[in-house]
Amino acid sequence: MTKAAEMAKVSAKGGFNLFWGVAASTIISAVGIILVARLLSPSEYGIVTIVLIAPNLLSIFQDMGISPAMIKYVAQYSSENEPANVKNIVVAGLIFEVVTGFAFSIAAFLLSGFFATTIFHRPDIKSLIQIAAFTVLGGALLAPAQSAFIGKERMEQYSITIIAQSILKTVLVPILIIIGPSTFGAILGTTIAFLIAGLISILLLLRVYKKLQKPKDDKRTRAEIVKNMKIMFKYGLPLEISGIIGGFLTQFYTILIAIYATDLMIGNYQVALNFSVLITFFSVPVSTALFPVFSKLDAQKENETFRSIFQFSVKYGALLTVPAATAVMVLSQPLVSILFGQKYTYAPFFVVLLAMTYLFSAFGSLSVGNVINGQGKTRFSLELAIIGTAVGLPLSILLIPIFGVTGLLVTVIVAAIPGLIIGLWWIRKHFGATLEWTSSAKILLASAASGAIAYSLISQLSFNSWIQLIAGAAIFLIAFLIITPLTRTINRTDTQNLRQMLAELGPLRPLFNFILDIIERLMTLLRV
Repeated sequence: MTKAAEMAKVSAKGGFNLFWGVAASTIISAVGIILVARLLSPSEYGIVTIVLIAPNLLSIFQDMGISPAMIKYVAQYSSENEPANVKNIVVAGLIFEVVTGFAFSIAAFLLSGFFATTIFHRPDIKSLIQIAAFTVLGGALLAPAQSAFIGKERMEQYSITIIAQSILKTVLVPILIIIGPSTFGAILGTTIAFLIAGLISILLLLRVYKKLQKPKDDKRTRAEIVKNMKIMFKYGLPLEISGIIGGFLTQFYTILIAIYATDLMIGNYQVALNFSVLITFFSVPVSTALFPVFSKLDAQKENETFRSIFQFSVKYGALLTVPAATAVMVLSQPLVSILFGQKYTYAPFFVVLLAMTYLFSAFGSLSVGNVINGQGKTRFSLELAIIGTAVGLPLSILLIPIFGVTGLLVTVIVAAIPGLIIGLWWIRKHFGATLEWTSSAKILLASAASGAIAYSLISQLSFNSWIQLIAGAAIFLIAFLIITPLTRTINRTDTQNLRQMLAELGPLRPLFNFILDIIERLMTLLRV
């Protein structure tokens, strides 16, 4: 087996461990979201969304690029068999995150009045922002543990952390809403869930840390900690600045929405935003598992392997993400109706616009950032962030005051395009790696055709939403399984590659092999 195939197999196994974690976490969170959306009015849901803007904004500045740096160097040092460096990176990252998390939580608490009165023009939410301020600390406790787990490719441990957080939110938030007052309970439950999940993550990290191979020169002096922080800062600060720019832009969008959109529309937007999580079942495991893979590779010394892994990552990531995004777009109306009732009338349209951003995975949106950062070219990531801001900022100022949430979503879609194009050009120029453009086009075509068939049929049904959802999903799946071999979107080489990549999935291997068997039989039947 080639090195590319072996690395793809490891990545697939890690991606699967992330998949079940993301899937379980999302399903659990969905239950909580449905309960919260039904317990709160759309306007109250909008208030909860606005309150969380302040701590979310400050949390952008808290990490300072340490999380991606931890992933990068834990993966790199692990592959180089340097346990002393792995341990030192973990210790330095943990200390930094805890200290800055506490400091920024206090800052959010002290600035609550400014945000409530000056920014949001809602002085009555000051006390809610003060409670929400400590979600920054909770996130800071989660970050080092999750980064270390990803770097060590211990994706099952990462999954445990996100599932724990989802369970806590799903249990605490609805209970505290019922106890009341409703918005107070929602914010208090969210904050407590963050803090407890953070503590659980730290305990898991300490357990994994103790099991790491003990090096002969096991020294963790203050000088070693400072040295490793400097290493991570050098790598991570450009990413932090990129994150600050991107995070600022996101929060700027949200502030504009808070000013120019009604609480009703914000509530509909939040419901739609929660729905996009369905697509992250597929996109998050792929994107997260790829970072340590590209961190281990030297693109200059292992160019052929690098190019193969890049093409694998784009094609097979798109095969999961693009059909999922298309299906969510097609089924948005019955999905919203079933889960949230009829009161969120604008949400299905917002879901369609949100899902469109995931279609870019056919052109490498899940891989480009991982390639650039995995190869240590974080300054170029900063340049891409600046380009995205240069497009998104003026566009948002133009569109959001006029079109509200729709203007925001159009801005997000358009602003992502220049950075993706430039990133692909840069990767081809420096590493000689490019997409299989024909495969990407076929994946989009197969997904669009399957979606058109499903939508045209279910739109004619006058049945209830449940029947529309089940029928639409079944029609889409059958159409996609037929169209992909017919258009040669998937060929026999792909099925062989997928069998190798999925060989380590244990009890689920027969299920995937069964699906691949169906595809191969269809290829034989259709003579392709």
